[in-house]
Formats: sequence, C-alpha cells, structure tokens
Amino acid sequence: MSKTEQEYTQPIGLDVGTSRIVAARAAERKYAYEAELNAFITLPYSKLAESLLERENVFHEARGADIVVAGNDAQKFAEVFHVETRRPMCNGVLNPQEPHSLAVVRRIIGKLLGKPAVEGQKVYFSVPAESTERENAIAYHEASIRQILTELGYDGTPIEEGLAVVFGELSNCNYTGIGISCGSGLCNVCLAVLSVPVITFSVPRGGDYIDSQAAMVTGELATRMRVKKEQAFVLNGMSGDRVQNALTVYYEEVIAGLVDTLRAHISAAQRLPKLDQAIPLVLSGGSAMPRGFLEHFAKALHAKDFPIRLAEVRMSADPLNSTARGALMAALC
Repeated sequence: MSKTEQEYTQPIGLDVGTSRIVAARAAERKYAYEAELNAFITLPYSKLAESLLERENVFHEARGADIVVAGNDAQKFAEVFHVETRRPMCNGVLNPQEPHSLAVVRRIIGKLLGKPAVEGQKVYFSVPAESTERENAIAYHEASIRQILTELGYDGTPIEEGLAVVFGELSNCNYTGIGISCGSGLCNVCLAVLSVPVITFSVPRGGDYIDSQAAMVTGELATRMRVKKEQAFVLNGMSGDRVQNALTVYYEEVIAGLVDTLRAHISAAQRLPKLDQAIPLVLSGGSAMPRGFLEHFAKALHAKDFPIRLAEVRMSADPLNSTARGALMAALC
C-alpha cells in the first residue's frame, strides 16, 4: 500500500459481493475504487510452483497441500487451465461447500484495505437483505466479515446492499426511492424514505444463475459464459447464436421474477408510508450492465399497474461500484 493510502484516515466503503469485492475511498470530491474478483483456484503445492508464483507476483497463499490463487489472478489461471474458478461466496453469503471460503475472503479484504491508518478506522460493508430462507447464513456471514475487519484493526458496520444503492444513487432525492443491486448471487432491493429502509428483500437469482443455466444448455463452462456475457452480450431478443439465445432466455426469467417479487412485496406492505410525490428507481450491479437490460426491466415493470408512482427508472452511471460508493457515503454521514 502506498504512503498516500496509508495516510487515508476517512471511512471506507466495502462491497463484499459474490463476484467482486470493491473498496471505495473518498478522494478530493471524487471516489477511488479498488476491486478484486471474489474467486480462487487451487494448485498442488510444491516449492517450485510457489517460488514461480512469487517471482511473477501472483496473489496466492500456501494452505496445506494446496496453493490458493485468489482475486483477479484466479481468472487468468482459470483461462489457462480451462477450469472453473471457485467461489468463496454463494447466494450473497460465505459458501459452506468451500473449505477455503473464509480464508480467501480474508485475504482479498486484507489486500484491498491494508492496515488502517488509525486504530478503529470505520468500514461500512455490504450484506444481503434478511431472508427467512437464509437468516442464519446471513447472521454468520455478517459476523465473519465483521471479525475479519476487527482483526485487521477496523471498526466494521454492516449496511444492506439495497440501502447502500440508495445512499450511492439518490442523494439528490433526499435518499427516497428504490435501489436495486443486481449481483451475481442475488438481486437486493430496498425502498427507503429519507434514508430509512421501509421494504428490503433479496431475490435468490442473479448473474450466477444466468451463467450456470445458460452453460448447462450450451455445454459451455459457466466461467466462459460469464466472460462472454460481460464482453459482448446485448439483451435484444433471440438470434441464430445459441449462446445469445440461452443468455436471453434466462435474463428474461430473472427480470420477470425480480419485477413480480418487487410488485408483490410493495402490494403486501401493511404500513407503507404516504408518498406525496413519485419516487425514482435506480438499477445497479454487474448483472444489470448488458445493453437492453434497462429497457426489458422497464417494460416488465410497466406491463401491469405498479403500487407506487415512479418518477423515473434509470441505470446507475457506475453500476459496478454503486454499492461500495453507497457504503462509503453512509459511513461519511
């Protein structure tokens, strides 16, 4: 970490996402971001392999019989060996099926944050919205991330991901509106009024679901499917390309499920605040980035009457960093 970063004493925003972990810092009325892929692969341990990785400055750690290559370097090695990267997180929380999950997340967070400039430096970190299906898993996940930050010397405070989007995107509306983060593991939603969360929930289908389902019907690796989706995919209907068609089918399924769940939660709310004006809805997250997503989402949203008047439906100007930026803004308030 550079001298400038070591002297940074203000709070930090941390997006602990299933696909990426992003740290946000304030920098002269702007924001600076650092990100690492939240993934890893393992290689059989040998002194030669370890020395070669150190020589090439590859982000890794020896753990027993394995060498764990994590972060952005994991994707590079996965491409070389034509294997899937492994995820320390699944559906927005630590992956119980991966024995290396906690250690990998700890290493990535440590790399992004470094040592605090002052003891107890504030870090607001994202967590999924509460869910009856994953309540215990979320509690364990939140406690684990907080413990990692404590061990590093930081004072960690959780913030739900949807609320972080509200903080990051809706300051001009007095933090009133709907923030949606379409991530890899989940889609997190928050309706907030004057920064107070009124309705929060998550939908357990996101980018990973799209990748795995599309890979299954095309015979591709999910990792390759994700790369193709991020590089060239456009949500503009069916075509003669089987990968395009598969991604389109599952994107439309995820969008329909998200809109239906959003409509149902708002309609079922018994004590919804009286809103005198129409409110904005903003989309963020990597899974919302393909061209055509906003148009398909808005079309699904307007297909039936919506319980709340919406002033606009828009995409974040920086969807990959929206949650980290919102966590930082909440920490600075």
